[in-house]
Amino acid sequence: MLPNTEPCREDFEWLRSEVVALGGEATVFAADAISEGGTEEIVAVFRRAREQEYRALKSDVDRLLPAGGKEKAWRASAKGRLASRTLRGLHDRLHAIERIDFFNAAARGETAVSLGRLERAVRGRQPSAAAAPAASSPAGFRGRRWVTRRRPGVDRMASAWLIRRFIDPAAEFAFVDHAGDTDVPFDMYSGEFSHHGDACTFEVLAERFQLRSAAVGTVGRLVHDLDMKDAKYGLPEAAAVGRMVEGLQALHADDATLLEHGIAMFDALARSFESDQENARPVDVKPGAGATKSARSARTRPSNKRR
Repeated sequence: MLPNTEPCREDFEWLRSEVVALGGEATVFAADAISEGGTEEIVAVFRRAREQEYRALKSDVDRLLPAGGKEKAWRASAKGRLASRTLRGLHDRLHAIERIDFFNAAARGETAVSLGRLERAVRGRQPSAAAAPAASSPAGFRGRRWVTRRRPGVDRMASAWLIRRFIDPAAEFAFVDHAGDTDVPFDMYSGEFSHHGDACTFEVLAERFQLRSAAVGTVGRLVHDLDMKDAKYGLPEAAAVGRMVEGLQALHADDATLLEHGIAMFDALARSFESDQENARPVDVKPGAGATKSARSARTRPSNKRR
């Protein structure tokens, strides 16, 4: 049981598609509480359950935390090595609780703080990257119609931008229940270009077409957090981008118009990230008189591109 909202309905549709793909049967229902106070009781049950899960997770994290000021010795200890190995699992537990914390249980904040302390203590230890799948060539996808579900959200807007920018600049998009034989479906509930594992559709497309630019990577992290609802990367822009997507959905009832505005939004966002990369390049200063002043001026002068 989940609140009857568009994101939750989408979550149930993804779940239903997985059940069907495994040979099972599933149906999604909408229901109302008919007893007085029924809705409030359900909300209270959700909050109590999430509160208990947050408290249990915080307790497990706190048992692993190093004593104040002794992080270096702690890292070399058995406890520190255990914490490093289990950190990803603890993050996954937090994200799993957050995904179903629809009514903001009070213990979430303090649990996240404890986990942040543990992560800082073991900072620098990253899991090895998985082997990349074989790349697809954009040439085989040009001149074809890309189709997806109605009412595009953050993943479909960003994916459509990625398709137009890097795969087929003249790509046409349509909204269908079932893809035709020559169509290329994306972010449908099945298919090659959809969710795979813990990767959203944008990430799958970027990986399959080997799109490695820094701007694509940053957009991908934003889209992942918003679409997968797991706060894996925690980029500060994510909340604002999510609000922009909601605003576009409220402004535009026509799906084609909505998608085009979403593409424009992500194009502007990506170009801003590209500008950040350009402005971050080191300034080359020739030695000699005035070099120190020139270097200082180059570092502090505001960039016209950002205005």
